[in-house]
Amino acid sequence: MFPFIPLSPTLNVPTYYLVLSLTVCIGLIWITFRADKFELSRKVTLDLSLIIMVSGFIGGRLFHVFYENFEHYQEDFTRIFYFWNGGFVFYGGAILAGLCSLLYMIFVARVPFEDYLDLFAPVLSFAYMLGRVACLLAGCCYGGACDLPWAVNGLHPTQAYASLWELGVLFILLGSETTAHSLRPKLLKNPGSIFFLWMVLHGIGRLLMEAFRDDFRGPSLGLSISSWISLTVIALGLFLMIRRPTSRS
Repeated sequence: MFPFIPLSPTLNVPTYYLVLSLTVCIGLIWITFRADKFELSRKVTLDLSLIIMVSGFIGGRLFHVFYENFEHYQEDFTRIFYFWNGGFVFYGGAILAGLCSLLYMIFVARVPFEDYLDLFAPVLSFAYMLGRVACLLAGCCYGGACDLPWAVNGLHPTQAYASLWELGVLFILLGSETTAHSLRPKLLKNPGSIFFLWMVLHGIGRLLMEAFRDDFRGPSLGLSISSWISLTVIALGLFLMIRRPTSRS
């Protein structure tokens, strides 16, 4: 759609990586302010930010390489490192980043991880929203055939659907955490519940987006692998919200 910003006849800036770079910068500034606001450790917050960025990058790349297009990389394994050509999967990055972050909080930082889950929830939602904008500009991740007025090149702009949905999720998360603790629904009074709410809402949005995608990635029982992961994320988020005991106020 608009994959490059021309700076000169021989120099172009990829819009995908430009948007992602700006997202990282804004996210780091925002998460630092949030750590101060909620009186949480800046060191732990920035350590977690670095872990999420690095492990998310690796996980997203590995999921693409070994699940989506292994035959292509098997011909020449050095292609794995040609990340500037694209090829990342959000859920792959999210799974590895989540595991690495939990291990760090439990075994290294030794902090109540639920507080940090809530700290990062709206920032992650914001980052995902802009990430899908990056996909739209780069011209990747489109959906199936579409004859509606907003179709792009005859295809569903599923990146725009996902971005708009996530914008709504972001407002819900920010509204939920600013609501007085005593006025929140019971499910949102426990530490970690804002993050678990994000899991549920994000999973629902991803399911809706997948319904419009022409997804080749392992359809099983009529659903893509991303849809199955989304269902798991929704179920896990609901379970974690429901099972946790009444929180400290």
